[in-house]
Amino acid sequence: MRAREGAGRRGGGGQVPAGVWHGLSPRPRVGQDGGSSALAAEVAAARHCPRLSPAIGAGPGSGGSMAEQDPAPGCPRGKQQQPAFTWEVRANDRSYHRQFRKKFAFCLSKRKYSGNAIRTAKYNLLTFLPLNLYEQFHRMANVYFVFVILLQTFPEISTLPWYTLLFPLSCLLIIRGLRDLIDDIGRHRSDRNINSRPCEILAGKRFRWQKWRDICVGDIVRLHKDSVVPADLLLLCSSEPSSLCYVETADIDGETNLKFRQALLVTHQELGSEESMAAFDGRVRCEEPNSRMHTFTGTLRWRGRAHALDSERILLRGCRVRNTALCHGLVIYAGFDSKIMRNCGKIKRKKTKLDHLMDRLVIVIFLVLLVTSLGLAVASGFWARTFQEKHGYLAALYKHTSPAQQAFLNFWGFTILLSVIIPMSMYITLEFIYLVNSCFINWDLEMYYGAKDIPAEARSTSLSDQLGQIEYIFSDKTGTLTQNIMSFKKCCVNGTIYGNPGTGHENKQPPGSGLTWQRPGEQKLDVCDVTLLEAAQRDNDPVLREFLRLLALCHTVMVEDRGDQLVYQAASPDEEALVLAARNLGYVFLGRTQDSITIRELGRTRTYEVLAMLDFNSDRRRMSVLVRDPQGTIRLYTKGADTVILERLRRRGPKESLTERALDRFAEETLRTLCVASREVSEAEFCAWSRRHHEAAVLLQDRAQELDRLYEEMEQNLQLLGATAIEDKLQEGVPETIQLLKLGNIKVWVLTGDKQETAMNIGYACKLLTDDMEILEEKEVSEILQAYWDSNNNLSGSGDTPCSRHLSQQHPEAPCHKRAIIISGDFLDKILHTGEVLKEKKGWPWRWLRCDGVEASQDQGGLVEKAFVDLATSCQAVICCRVTPKQKALMVQLVKKHKKAITLAIGDGANDVNMIKTADIGVGISGLEGLQAVQCSDYALAQFSFLQRLLLVHGRWNYLRICKFLRYFFYKTFAGLLGQVWFAFHSGFTAQPLYEGWFIALYNIFYTAYPVLSVGLLEQDVSAKKSLEFPELYVVGQQDELFNYRVFGVTLLHGASTSLISFYIALWAFEDHVGTKAMGDYESFSVTVALSALLSVLVEIVLDTQYWTVLSFLMVTASLLLFCLFSFLTQSADAFRIAPAIFRFPDASWNALTDPYVLLVVLLSLVVSTLPSLTVRAFRAILGRATTQQKMQLKAPEPPVELRSHVPRGSRRRSGYAFSHQEGYGGLITRGDSLRARATPRLP
Repeated sequence: MRAREGAGRRGGGGQVPAGVWHGLSPRPRVGQDGGSSALAAEVAAARHCPRLSPAIGAGPGSGGSMAEQDPAPGCPRGKQQQPAFTWEVRANDRSYHRQFRKKFAFCLSKRKYSGNAIRTAKYNLLTFLPLNLYEQFHRMANVYFVFVILLQTFPEISTLPWYTLLFPLSCLLIIRGLRDLIDDIGRHRSDRNINSRPCEILAGKRFRWQKWRDICVGDIVRLHKDSVVPADLLLLCSSEPSSLCYVETADIDGETNLKFRQALLVTHQELGSEESMAAFDGRVRCEEPNSRMHTFTGTLRWRGRAHALDSERILLRGCRVRNTALCHGLVIYAGFDSKIMRNCGKIKRKKTKLDHLMDRLVIVIFLVLLVTSLGLAVASGFWARTFQEKHGYLAALYKHTSPAQQAFLNFWGFTILLSVIIPMSMYITLEFIYLVNSCFINWDLEMYYGAKDIPAEARSTSLSDQLGQIEYIFSDKTGTLTQNIMSFKKCCVNGTIYGNPGTGHENKQPPGSGLTWQRPGEQKLDVCDVTLLEAAQRDNDPVLREFLRLLALCHTVMVEDRGDQLVYQAASPDEEALVLAARNLGYVFLGRTQDSITIRELGRTRTYEVLAMLDFNSDRRRMSVLVRDPQGTIRLYTKGADTVILERLRRRGPKESLTERALDRFAEETLRTLCVASREVSEAEFCAWSRRHHEAAVLLQDRAQELDRLYEEMEQNLQLLGATAIEDKLQEGVPETIQLLKLGNIKVWVLTGDKQETAMNIGYACKLLTDDMEILEEKEVSEILQAYWDSNNNLSGSGDTPCSRHLSQQHPEAPCHKRAIIISGDFLDKILHTGEVLKEKKGWPWRWLRCDGVEASQDQGGLVEKAFVDLATSCQAVICCRVTPKQKALMVQLVKKHKKAITLAIGDGANDVNMIKTADIGVGISGLEGLQAVQCSDYALAQFSFLQRLLLVHGRWNYLRICKFLRYFFYKTFAGLLGQVWFAFHSGFTAQPLYEGWFIALYNIFYTAYPVLSVGLLEQDVSAKKSLEFPELYVVGQQDELFNYRVFGVTLLHGASTSLISFYIALWAFEDHVGTKAMGDYESFSVTVALSALLSVLVEIVLDTQYWTVLSFLMVTASLLLFCLFSFLTQSADAFRIAPAIFRFPDASWNALTDPYVLLVVLLSLVVSTLPSLTVRAFRAILGRATTQQKMQLKAPEPPVELRSHVPRGSRRRSGYAFSHQEGYGGLITRGDSLRARATPRLP
């Protein structure tokens, strides 16, 4: 009988407290609900029937026998094999699986059992053009441009040829389409590489090398050492003893420590040759493909017997086989049905917050344009009727058109004339700015990781401004915050602390789980404290001797002899660090057999008989080994969490008090602590205990509970030897980065598949959690949410944030920002599905929901979600442990849904892919693990610490640049082109253009584009150094201060005022005549208004530019020179003679601008236009509205971020316990399943 089921028991988060909505049951899982009773009954029969083979979970860690037994009469079998779980896999029978199909859209169907080929690309040759155009026309601006082009095709209302707008729109669509195509080609290439990986598939009676894409459900594949598992497989057998298979899941969850899987005894014994595998006709019935990474439920029926299956028998796609020469597996789930692919999520087109705002603004502008055009058209109709009444002699000109018809045509003429208010050139320029800003990220040497030659990479070029608006960061732990390298830093032995700073050498172990050393007796000075090494070598302290002996004996580390070196293989990096520490201090672990351990103690080789191994699990939080030393003395060595060891001591004396104070100190320094203790066991006590242990080990029911009781009995009256402190090495700069992000009002949530103790320890180490924070664990969270439901049992609430209110009621003395939430994946799953349970459980308060059906259920579930999100976001930090990849994505989705916040997800493994795709910004860490996260990310970094520069520098700058660019592009467009509206009032409300056609065409492309472009590329309000020194400046982007509806409205009014000033000052000057040349013609007036507006726009941009470079100066100069150049070319007399219909303003600029009076009019317009901006700046200075520079000067300097805190904790001591070991390895060793033979340890 297994001691655990699923991820909940393996996780540190433990079971969900009963306080969560008292009496509510958790969400039904596969194999637990009534609708799936058939398979559950079959599994139960396989587990509990005394004559059924083998006992469920008789594999690793269960302590159960793997002996095959004959089925007894009466055992439930065939009657309970109803197709509750409809996923049936038949070995070596492809034709069976091909006959099944399932619907997926309308009347279309596809094969039920997927092939193993994957396709993560979005397009193919047939779908690229229609699908990409469909996606691009989700942008309202593109729809608007097509509408204007269609209007231009009607000659009655056209003011410009239709192709003049079609060409730039085509360029814009092509640029974006090529960008999408390049990204998708990369995905196609990645898919092709993965699908073409070689593997051995059983074809007929022998294995043949084929490709991954050729694998089908039901095939048997052969895997070699270091090969990647191509699909979800049922392990059939391996070359290891008892068909063990060691796998590394680094590509899935970033963890480098080895995990083991074990085949059923029946397949291990019977499938030893290719012929027997070819004849294998077993049938697996199991749950449908799902995303639960840590659970699997099914049965194998073969030769009339049912054998229960669980996750310990399954090799997941993406794992890597380690230390196993050969293994064979039956394909259960292939391709997109595999668990890791089920967790990957879909590729979604990401749009920034400004993109969504621009879509809405386009609609607003278009509506304003239509209203303006309608008003002018109505006015033109009235004007035409009045004009015809006054001038009857012109009736012949109007006999074919009535005033209403003329108003109708003028409406469309004004619509086309004013359509340039939404300039297409803005979108093309914006794409260029995004591209260059992405290059700036790629070229940033401060984000270049020289140790591995990895630069930062902006894989998406259209999201850079959103980097300046991040509110929540969702981070993986292993491989993202940490290096997953454990280092023995300090210890306390008999009350004496070793490893003080400055007293010894730092322990600089090389990375990886296979640390090697040349000779067993070789001593290296890579120890935490030279004093400790000297004390160990003197060998005059019996407590220190026992302490080091315990480190060398009490573990499940395996050792492999590779000729001239020994290689340690540990189930957890913690154990490896402890064994290596003992080795470096003279107590060298040499080897083990099923019932002995051999170590070398200061040069003397000693063999200890292993009498029993009391294995670790997450409930006991300790492990022990019972050994007989060469002198015949029996001793128990125990290591575990301080809380469980200290309460089992024989006595509490001064030495124990010193050790407790040392544990306080280690915990303050965020080190992972373990207490170690031992005691001597008498022969009589051991014999009595051993007899009862043997009886308990063969129980068929309640075996785990009985063994735990016996372990508890043995682990009493211990003598404390000391404590160890291990550092889980963070990536460089992680604490400082998190501190800066918190100062920038960015909340960091850690979503990890690791245990709660480990995640908490890392939370303290990286300063995400602090000593003055109140930690809300699952019980407190459930009480707060229960109180919310008790006081809000109807759904017509006021919409407040109740969670924050209840927080303050329960703990009014602590502000919300001093709280943190730590929950498990099981608890999260239960919370998010409580709505359904409440509906069934509460009774009358929810009765009225039933009439609304699904909608009411969805509303209720949404309120549950919102209540939880309100509670979580009111806290400074959130840590979710033991979460699946799908739950990671769900957390991101919940915050996006209920808080409308901009999110960023960062991770390094395949288990982070779904989270990265779901977040607004996805960042992949280019680490030691696989590249799945990087391939699906928007930005790739080598270190977590580079995130501070990516967000606080590049993100803030890019947001500033894009906002200023948009603001001034709209301003210059309104300032230059709204003159058309004012001109209509003086031209009979006809659609007569005010400006020359060439000026309209070139205004946004050459005359004003370059200064605005320089702002979009180079603008900075403060330097990069100041941005990092004052992270509070980042809040501007989170609050959308630089571009929003208010800013757009102010920009519209500003542009309208500039156009009014430019137009009416020139009109006033031209009412009679201006200058000595007596000019008052339409062309000169047009040139004067155009130049006035152009200079006003350029001066406004010059005044607001904060960061001047040579390029900025050249851009402004180039605009003026280009205006002069194109005015000369388009208004020359020669051009007019060649094409008078195209070049209609011969010598207009020359005639106007050579008159000093016209220049004075232009100067007057410029001064009056600039006065409002200067006045606003003056008022801001007078009223004391702080600018960015002033805020920086007023802000008091923050103390530097320190890595270690030594603030006294008061009466509450925080345990630093964190141990990444897993249950089950003790059983492997004591049964001998993991040992090839009884080998004699190699001596030097």
